[in-house]
Amino acid sequence: MVEFGQNPSQGTLLRAAQFLHDELPIRLAHRVVELDSLPDNLNQMPSVLRVKRMYIDSFNELVNFPRVSDRIKDAVKGATVHANAERRHLPESNTNPAVSDMPRVASSHWIPPIQHRYHYEVKPAELPVEVTEYNRSFVKSLERIKRRHDPVVTTLAHGVVEYKQLQKTNRIDASVQHFLDRFYLSRIGIRMLIGQQIELNQQRRDPNFVGVICTNTNVAQVVQEAIDNARYICGDYYVLMNTPAIELHCPKDLAFMYVPSHLHHMVFELLKNSLRAVIELYGDEAEKYPPIKVVVAEGNEDITIKVSDEGGGIPRSAMEQVWTYMYTTAQTPMLDPEFNQSDFKAPLAGFGYGLPLSRLYARYFGGDLKLISMEGYGTDAYLHLSRLSDNEEPLA
Repeated sequence: MVEFGQNPSQGTLLRAAQFLHDELPIRLAHRVVELDSLPDNLNQMPSVLRVKRMYIDSFNELVNFPRVSDRIKDAVKGATVHANAERRHLPESNTNPAVSDMPRVASSHWIPPIQHRYHYEVKPAELPVEVTEYNRSFVKSLERIKRRHDPVVTTLAHGVVEYKQLQKTNRIDASVQHFLDRFYLSRIGIRMLIGQQIELNQQRRDPNFVGVICTNTNVAQVVQEAIDNARYICGDYYVLMNTPAIELHCPKDLAFMYVPSHLHHMVFELLKNSLRAVIELYGDEAEKYPPIKVVVAEGNEDITIKVSDEGGGIPRSAMEQVWTYMYTTAQTPMLDPEFNQSDFKAPLAGFGYGLPLSRLYARYFGGDLKLISMEGYGTDAYLHLSRLSDNEEPLA
């Protein structure tokens, strides 16, 4: 994505729009089919039906969006680099190791590698004004779709709550868990593609950014911002003047290529869990809390962020459950049916989505998230971030 998006011409952006015009309806349709085939009446829950309607509306908007005219096609084709000597070739990608064991839905539809179908470099030649107008119109459609899907995570979470109440159970079975993993991983990919296309069309002149990807993400800065936000939210939630301290041990100049919003989201979720564990163990009237420690280490393959707390730990029998959606020790909040915020703006706790979603964000780019806990003492969370940037997108 970085190779493709560096200094894109309007013709290159049109090629990207053609890819999304073809690719996004396929991804949306797969999710609609899965939502429709959920077991035990889960597919009939009001909130699940709302999510399905969002995906159907977005599918219809894309398939009904006008195709590129022949005049524009001919103009862009004439400016496209065809000679192998001139073309910029994409580096080889590797299978994403973090999701190799994730159950996948069988499909008989073979799709050739994306880089063979769509990576055409278009020279910055004089193109018809219709090219720019088409790109602008397509981006507006993508922005509508992105806003429409902002509340998907929390809305589907309410669908699972409705399902658990109907089934009179506190757990979800493995098939639903695997569906949610696939669904949310697909959502991350869809929003990544849409966000990248929108940002590339903004033509912002920041040398460190290619779309939403920062080629020089400063880890210490992003983690410190997550620390400040987590402490503020926690202090507001518990009405505390004395929020637990968070110590950061990270080289100031450590930087690598990543999506800063993803990194912030994952670290923020881990810190929220640690802050809540410490405060609820020691009480909200404690004069002093043990500090939470964040240690960042740089390796050849990964950058690893360890978040350590002394919040009492997790019983060994509950370790597998922490990765289960809707597993939480907090009271599940009731949101207004018209709640339309993204998953980055969900409440402090109560949905049990923080850890499983953070693990999916890490795995999307070939990383992972692991927990080691000592019951009676505290928990260490290890967030592994792949710095090689050569993993295939984990399509489920």
